[in-house]
Amino acid sequence: MSSHSQVLRVLGHDGRDLRLGGHVGFDSLPDQLVNKCVNKGFDFNILCIGETGIGKSTLMDSLFKASFQDEPVTHKHPEVSLKEHTYNLQESNVRLRLTVVSTAGFGDQINKENSCRSIVDYIDRQFETYLQEELKIKRELISAHDTRIHACLYFISPTGHSIKSLDLMCMKELDQKVNIIPVIAKADTISRSELPQFKARIIEELQSNGVQIYQFPTDDETVADINARMNDQVPFAVVGSREEIVVGGHKVRARQYPWGTVEVENESHCDFVKLREMLLRTNMEDLREKTHSVHYEVFRRKRLQQMGFADMTADNRPVSLQETYEQKRQEHLREMQTKEERMRQMFVQKVKDKESELKQAEQRLHDEFERLRRQNAEEKRQLDDKKRQLEEEVSLFNKKKAAVQAQRAQTEREQMQKKQKK
Repeated sequence: MSSHSQVLRVLGHDGRDLRLGGHVGFDSLPDQLVNKCVNKGFDFNILCIGETGIGKSTLMDSLFKASFQDEPVTHKHPEVSLKEHTYNLQESNVRLRLTVVSTAGFGDQINKENSCRSIVDYIDRQFETYLQEELKIKRELISAHDTRIHACLYFISPTGHSIKSLDLMCMKELDQKVNIIPVIAKADTISRSELPQFKARIIEELQSNGVQIYQFPTDDETVADINARMNDQVPFAVVGSREEIVVGGHKVRARQYPWGTVEVENESHCDFVKLREMLLRTNMEDLREKTHSVHYEVFRRKRLQQMGFADMTADNRPVSLQETYEQKRQEHLREMQTKEERMRQMFVQKVKDKESELKQAEQRLHDEFERLRRQNAEEKRQLDDKKRQLEEEVSLFNKKKAAVQAQRAQTEREQMQKKQKK
């Protein structure tokens, strides 16, 4: 056996580890994956939650060094709504399909009880869309637009005191559905001495209320140190700007005030660079992976259980897809039979009700006919009585008339006789 074809076999705890005697070529698999991903492009979706005018659109422009030209939002929204915009970006030979979803009217209502409902519903709808694509017979997951939210930038108002109850409630509802990265907006309004205390107070309140925010992963040795340090910097105090000024001969994004200038990318002024480093340059793929393997998996499991799918029976016996399908089919047939029987009974009952209604109507008509018949008979009897009375009156009148005429004739004869005697 030649040295090139010789294979050395070593037993391992999981089976046999084989040591190749020469180069095979599957070590190029990572390069193949990279080329395939670059050709396909990437989807990345960011959800920005915060009050109106807190700087969500400005920060997005600053993060991607672009002008997304988002329309301004007023404080007159009757309820919280979400606006989504998708942009095709390219850096070097990497194409990114970016979707920015921003809240409109968040925190503007007097009754804020349902402020987070529309946000939760939106996230669930994106999960549901992906799940329905997965369940198709002919799936197009590779080419389909993945609209699931990968990162949620939660903008906290720079009060300097504590986090608002609305923010706590909303983050508590979202922490099992999306990767939450809290940021302190407009951090240039807080003094450097107050900022560390404000950050510590926010983290303390989040932990005491059981809110789980996204933790930058430390299991990868190449980024473990920087991610561990950045976990201690959360929430990031950020500043955004669309204006560019010249500082030291270079154009930089900054905000100018009468008392000085705040440079967006100056780490001594704010945490914008740290946020961009963690969100885009270091952990973007982990955000995508955690969305798929954790948050979406939880949603998928619940939805499949609601549909009747299960991995094991009550007696811990594995359940195949065919068994689940047959079980659901039988349940559907029984349900349809139940509905059919219920509809038949409803139809029979409606026929009986209609027959009863018709019989009652017939009885009413019969009673009315009898009433009219008796009324007619009574009226006829009364008319006969009146006719008979009138006939008697006419007969009596004729008799009286004859008597009067006879008396008058007698009187005239008597008068004639008296004249003749004279």
